[in-house]
This record gives sequence, structure tokens and C-alpha cells, in this order.
Amino acid sequence: MPFPLSERPTVLLVHGAWHGAWCWAQLEPELAALGWRTRAVQLPSAVAAEAVTKSGLLPSSFDDAQVIREAISDVDGPLAVVAHSYGGVPTTQATPGADNVQHLIYLAATVPDVGESLISLAGRPQPDRESAVGAIPPPDGDAFYGRDVPEDLRNDAVSRLVPHSARSFADQVTQAGWHSIPSSYIVCDDDQALPPSRQEWLATRTDAVYHLPSSHSPFLSMPAELAELLTEILA
Repeated sequence: MPFPLSERPTVLLVHGAWHGAWCWAQLEPELAALGWRTRAVQLPSAVAAEAVTKSGLLPSSFDDAQVIREAISDVDGPLAVVAHSYGGVPTTQATPGADNVQHLIYLAATVPDVGESLISLAGRPQPDRESAVGAIPPPDGDAFYGRDVPEDLRNDAVSRLVPHSARSFADQVTQAGWHSIPSSYIVCDDDQALPPSRQEWLATRTDAVYHLPSSHSPFLSMPAELAELLTEILA
């Protein structure tokens, strides 16, 4: 449903694994120029290298969901949540019952149902959650940042990637916001991290599907086009 300009929701941005709120820095001014207010969360499952140990349990996707829910509660007024990649997991968990969330947008993101985890949706055996200790180091940047990302932005992004809690990949969601909140999916057609064919399948769980001719991170490769598409979806 279109939103009148005076009633536009704040856009809450939820980053994916290994990333941080910094990754939206190119997109936020593009959205601001189009009349949108934004907020970006920092997920605790993306951990500083010095916090990583071989035995201790690191933050879970439920810890991430709590941060998202607190950010939702801090906004006085309507919200739309944009979740990228892994960020779709805690966003799905965090949003049921949040009355001010009016739309969910999954950006090349995981869309789990109740009882599913990122690992199970990837077709891998579901591990015991308590055995998922330690952190997964950042992968090669090629999967995230294709040839469409300017070299300077790519190099800066790769330098900012941090380890990610293995536990959060094994957590099974207990509730799913997309069952009750209007939702859309943006498929990135040149994605090397999450195959577009897989995104198309995940998108069947949402109400509407859109496409961008981008790699996995259009907030870096084509922020203006992504801002325009978000406006098309929400305005």
C-alpha cells in the first residue's frame, strides 16, 4: 500500500553476516535525497576479532533480533525494515507483533520459516545449537562484491569485514514476521553469494518480487538505483 509523503515510514536497515552498519553509508544519503529517514542497526553476531574465542558461545541470532526489536521500539512512528542476506533471519524473528512495522523488504536475503535456520535453508544438516561455538572468519570478498562495486569501495568494505558468530547460523527461528506483515523481495540478478535461483525460491514466501541487475551488495554497487527501487516499493 502506498504511503503518503507525510506518513512515510522510517527505513530501518539491517546488515548481513560479517558486515556492520557501516555498509549502508552509500545508500543512506540516496534515500535521504528521496525524502526517507533511515536508521541502521549494528548486529552483535558480527563480532570484533578480539572477542572471538575457541570455546565461548558468541552472540546468537536471537541477540540480533533483540537489537532489531529495540531499534523498532525506539522509533516513534511507522517503520519499514530492509534486511540484507543473513539479516533476514533476525529480522524475521524480531518483527512479529511490532505494530509500527508496515513492510519488510528482503534484499538478497534469507527468509526463514518457523523451525528453519540459515544452515537448514542452505540444505546442510542442522547442528546442535550449543555445539556451534566460535566464529566464522570473513570469506573472500569476491562473493559479496562483484565487478560492479567500485574498487575503492570494495577494498574499504573488505577491510571492514569481521568474524561472524557460528551460533547465529544454527539458530532456528521461532516466529516469522512475513506471515503477518506485508513483504517484498529484491532479487540481485548477478549475485555470486546467494544464487539468484535460490533467491527466486525464497521470494515466493513474500508478497512481491523485484529485481536489480547487481551483485550481492547493491548498497555499494548501485545505491542510487537501490534507493529508487525501495521508493517504488514503499512510496
